[in-house]
Amino acid sequence: MQFCAYRDRSHKEVEKKLKAMNMIPAAREHIIIKLMEEGFLNEERFARSFVRGKFRIKKWGRIKIKQELKKREISTPIIKLALTEIKETEYYESLEQLAEKKLALTKESDTFKRKQKLISYLAQKGYESNLVYEVVNNSIPT
Repeated sequence: MQFCAYRDRSHKEVEKKLKAMNMIPAAREHIIIKLMEEGFLNEERFARSFVRGKFRIKKWGRIKIKQELKKREISTPIIKLALTEIKETEYYESLEQLAEKKLALTKESDTFKRKQKLISYLAQKGYESNLVYEVVNNSIPT
C-alpha cells in the first residue's frame, strides 16, 4: 500500500515489485485485487497522471507518451482517455516553445541543416510530424 500511495502505479509496476519480493502467484493476485478494491491501484488514474506529468514536466508529445504507456501494458481505450488530459492549445504552445528554445541553442548557419536538426529534435520528443513541419516552417523562413 505504501508503494502505491507514494505515487500512482501501473499494474505492471506492482506486479514487478511483488515478483521481486518473491511472492507466489496466488499471493500477488490477492494483493493486487486488494489494492484495487481499496483504491490504491487504478490504471486510469495512473495513465492520466502519467500523461499530465510527462507533458507538463518533460514536454513529451503524444506519440512518445502513447509508446511509454503501451510499454507499461496500459490498454488502448485507457490511453485514449488519458490523452484527453492534454489541451490542444497547450500542446501547440508547448511545441512552439520547444522549437524556439532549440533554435536559440542551435549554432548552425545553414538553414536546411537548422531545419533538419529542429525536426529531428521535435520528432524525438514525440510530436506528430504534421505539427512539427508546420512549426518548423513558421519558425525558420526559407
